[in-house]
Amino acid sequence: MTLRTEVFTLFPEIIDDYVGRSILGRAIGAGNLEVHCHDLRLATVDVHRTVDDSPFGGGAGMVLMPEPVFAAVETVSPVRPLILLGPGGRQFDQGVATELAALDGFSLLCGRYEGVDERIRTDLCDDEISIGDYVLAGGELAALVVIEAVARLQPGVLGNDESALDESHSAGLLEHPHFTRPADFRGLEVPDVLRSGDHARVGRWRRAASLARTIALRPDLIDRRGGVSDEEQELLAEFGLDA
Repeated sequence: MTLRTEVFTLFPEIIDDYVGRSILGRAIGAGNLEVHCHDLRLATVDVHRTVDDSPFGGGAGMVLMPEPVFAAVETVSPVRPLILLGPGGRQFDQGVATELAALDGFSLLCGRYEGVDERIRTDLCDDEISIGDYVLAGGELAALVVIEAVARLQPGVLGNDESALDESHSAGLLEHPHFTRPADFRGLEVPDVLRSGDHARVGRWRRAASLARTIALRPDLIDRRGGVSDEEQELLAEFGLDA
C-alpha cells in the first residue's frame, strides 16, 4: 500500500529536500510513500505572483488570499481530506497520526504570514490540525511533522514494523529506556535484566520502566489513561520502580 500525500506550500523545496532523506527517502524509493508538492505561486495570474494581501479592517501582517489557494487546489484536485495546518486545529498526536495512516492519502495546506483568508479554512479545507500551542512562520515544519509521524506507521517504512507499535505514545505511555554497548560506561551499568537472556522478564521490565518513566516525566499521560492499575503497581514493585 502506498500512502499518497500532497502538500500546498510557498516553499516546496523545504518539503522536497527533507522527504528525500533518511527514512522518508527510502520509503519513497520503495514505493511505500508518495509526497507531491504544489507551489501556490504557480496558481497566481499577475506578473508578481502575488499570494497575500493586507487584511480588511487593518492590522499588522499579510494574509494568504483565497484566489491563488483555491485555484491551486482546484487545478490539482488533490487527494482528500485537505488539511489546513493552523493554530485553531485539533491537536496532532499519535492518535491522529494513526487515523491518517489508515487512509489511502491526504493533503496538507501550509499557511503563511498572519494566516489564511477565512474562506480557505471554512470552504476549501476539510480539517485543521495544529502541532502545538506556539507560533511558526509557516506550516512547512508542521507538514513535515505530520508526514513523518504518519509515514512511520505505514507497513514497510521502518526496518521492523513492530518498532512503530512499541514507540512512545503508541500505547499512551513513553517508551522504555534503551541501552547499547558497552555494558559498563564510566561506571554506569546496563540493568542486569537486559543481559539476562530471559526475554519474558526483559519484556516485563520494559513495561515497568515505560510506566515509571511516564509517571516521572509525563504524569498527564497517566491521568489521561485513568491512573496506574493494581497489576501495574505489582509490576513496578517487582523491579523496585516507584509508582
